[in-house]
Amino acid sequence: SGESGAGKTESAKLLLQQIMNLCKGNSQLEQQILQVNPLLEAFGNAQTVMNDNSSRFGKYIQLRFQKNTVRGAKLSEYLLEKSRVVHQDAEERNFHIFYYMFAGLSSEEKEMYGLLDPSLYRYVSGQFGTQDVAQRWKDKYQEVCNALDMVGFQEQEQVDMQAILAGVLSLGNVTFDPEESNGPIKVSEASQGWLKAAAVDALSQFVCCVPCSLVSPSVSCCCSPCADARDSIAKMVYGRVFGWIVGKINELLAENVDPEVELTEIGILDIFGFENFAVNRFEQLCINLANEQLQHFFNHHIFHMEQAAYKEEGLPWETIAFNNNEPILNLFLAKPLGLLSLLDEQSAFPQATDKTFVDKLNSSFKGNLHFQPAQGRVLGFSITHYAGKVQYAARGFLEKNRDTLPASVRGLFISSVTPLLVPLHIHHEPRTTLARVKCGDEAHVLRHSLMVLMERLYSANPHFVRCIKPNSQKEPGVVDNQMVLLQLRYNGLLETIRIRRDGFSWRPFFEEFAER
Repeated sequence: SGESGAGKTESAKLLLQQIMNLCKGNSQLEQQILQVNPLLEAFGNAQTVMNDNSSRFGKYIQLRFQKNTVRGAKLSEYLLEKSRVVHQDAEERNFHIFYYMFAGLSSEEKEMYGLLDPSLYRYVSGQFGTQDVAQRWKDKYQEVCNALDMVGFQEQEQVDMQAILAGVLSLGNVTFDPEESNGPIKVSEASQGWLKAAAVDALSQFVCCVPCSLVSPSVSCCCSPCADARDSIAKMVYGRVFGWIVGKINELLAENVDPEVELTEIGILDIFGFENFAVNRFEQLCINLANEQLQHFFNHHIFHMEQAAYKEEGLPWETIAFNNNEPILNLFLAKPLGLLSLLDEQSAFPQATDKTFVDKLNSSFKGNLHFQPAQGRVLGFSITHYAGKVQYAARGFLEKNRDTLPASVRGLFISSVTPLLVPLHIHHEPRTTLARVKCGDEAHVLRHSLMVLMERLYSANPHFVRCIKPNSQKEPGVVDNQMVLLQLRYNGLLETIRIRRDGFSWRPFFEEFAER
């Protein structure tokens, strides 16, 4: 755990490599497990203001062992930031894979997928960078292709996947003419070419509630508002491609052993770090809540359980106080008046708006020490997290929580001309217990996801790797003492040092003690 950009993903990769080295098997399975990371980073990571390779999802890798040999692995993914597909803030980028494709595909391949100059695409903001950056992306694209081969993706699956991604980009450039009085909304003349480009994978049909005639220059659309439907489709398609990749990885890495054989397990959780940007949205709220849960888990193990054990054994012990964040979790998760419950309740009312949601929060949390209404006419609120105060902009909260699609859009997947799009739609099982394939209240999914994750963690014997961010400039070799001290304080590490120094951190079994 740690802030965004503190080094969690790099630490997790080093830990994974070390475990694979200790196995000394160097088997194909071990190589496949190591190849999973560059694949997931390409599709799940992006450049943010705080981190050039920021994980925009959480992952939990379960390694399963028989004696000292790794026999299989399973990956769970959490809360992919799908909104990044359609919108990025200043100085931020979309998911890496889009840039890798532009840099790595040959001219012939780009033509096959209908890809033009990257600066033309709304979803990638025209940010392409220098020649050096382009070369690095080209190398990364080759790395992704190698990883896809190594993990076991078929050639046609890789082609379909890239056709869908290219189609998503083209879909983002489809615009609509203003609605005439009582008439249908029409795809603008200027974006007819983009609509045809998106048809590489039948995505064009999804822009409308009824199948579109791609031949006709005026394509009627009964979705309102059309731009929101277009963006919802792009987010949903990308999310399902990502989920399909994770599912495919799990199929390929599943252990092939007798069910009677007992396997031991090491799990590595690498989850998005605490975030506090200039503008914090629904996604930051979800990320920061997950971090609150992890901090509470840390407190429980390091302070509650440790000190309870000392008291139980009658040891002379002066209780060490720590910053308990349980009241903040209650603010989020309590029923029926926690923030997430209120968000779900408001999302169920068609007439509700982001303003009515904020008004509801202001009245429900009046006097709560961890909640502050926004000043003036700002539509938002602030929450004092364990890591500090964060101001959230409430615009878009209800829409993102509903995460809805036009009802008649869904059936169009079944008749898609791109083979991969059909299974993307007709998966009936959730990709993981943490993300449902069907659309629904994101707050409900988040709450369930965190519950399942915490159950998993509480049933294990945890080791905590606390990553400390040295500076906010993304510079190597620079340590900002005040920034480091702040993190040591809010993470509870100063109290942890006290409990480790004054307590009994090494606990040998009696036989081991006697032998020594």
